[in-house]
Amino acid sequence: MPTLLALPFPVIDPVIVAFGPFAIRWYALSYIAGLVLGWQMAMRLARQPGSRITPDEIDGFLVWATIGVILGGRLGYVIFYNPLFYLQNPIEILSVWKGGMSFHGGMLGVILGMVLYARRSSISLFRFADIIACVAPIGLFFGRIANFINGELWGRVAPDVAWAMVFPTGGAEPRHPSQLYQAVLEGLVLFVLLNLVRRHTDVAQKPGSLAGLFLAGYGCARIIGELFRQPDEQLGYLVAGTTMGQWLSLPMVLLGLWLMARAKRDDNPSA
Repeated sequence: MPTLLALPFPVIDPVIVAFGPFAIRWYALSYIAGLVLGWQMAMRLARQPGSRITPDEIDGFLVWATIGVILGGRLGYVIFYNPLFYLQNPIEILSVWKGGMSFHGGMLGVILGMVLYARRSSISLFRFADIIACVAPIGLFFGRIANFINGELWGRVAPDVAWAMVFPTGGAEPRHPSQLYQAVLEGLVLFVLLNLVRRHTDVAQKPGSLAGLFLAGYGCARIIGELFRQPDEQLGYLVAGTTMGQWLSLPMVLLGLWLMARAKRDDNPSA
C-alpha cells in the first residue's frame, strides 16, 4: 500500500536542447548557473565598505574557480568513488557528461586554486576564502537540483514516507528524494546561515571565520544528508554503516572548527 502512495518522479529530459551531436544539459547548466551567480554575488560583496578584496580580484578568479571545480570534481570522483573502474577504462575519465563529480574533489580543486591565486595576486587568502565561502552554497544548490532532474544519487528505500518517489533507475521501491534534502541543507540553509552571520556579527572582521563556518557547516549537512542517501553501488556501506561521503566530510568539520578557533584567537585583522 505505501508503494501505491509514492509520488511519481517528475521525469524531465536531462537534455535541454540538442544541436546534432552537441547538447545542452541541465547538469552543465547547473554548473554555469552556480559559477555565474556566485561570481556576481562575490563581486557585490567585494564592493561593500570595508572589504579588503577588490571586485577585480574576484573577477580574475572566475577561470581558476571553473577549472578547480571541474578538474577537481572529476578527479575526486575517479579517486574516491570508482578508482578500479577508471584504471581499467581510463578514457572514461573524460566522459564528464555521463555524470560522476565529487564535491569533495571540487572543493580541493577550488582551495588549491585559491591558494595559488592569492599568492600570485598578493592578497589575503583567508579574507578571499571568506567571500568565496559565502557564495559557494549557490553552486551546491543548483548541483543537487540537477542530480534530481537526472534521477541520480537517489535516496534509501522509504516505503513509509509520504513524499517518497520511485526513481527510473532506482528500482520499484519508493525512495527518499535525498537530492532535494541535500539541496536544502547544503545549499539554501548553509547560504542563509553564512550570510546572516556575515551581516549581523563581527565574524567578517576575523579572517577565516566564514571559510571555517562553511567547511564545518557543509560537513555536518553532508553527514546528515548521507543518512538518507543510497551509497554508491560500487562502494556500499563502510564501517558501522557509514558512507564514503560521511568519511570525506569529517575532515571538513575538523578543519572548519580549527579555522574558526584560529580566527577567534588571532589578533591580526589584516591577515
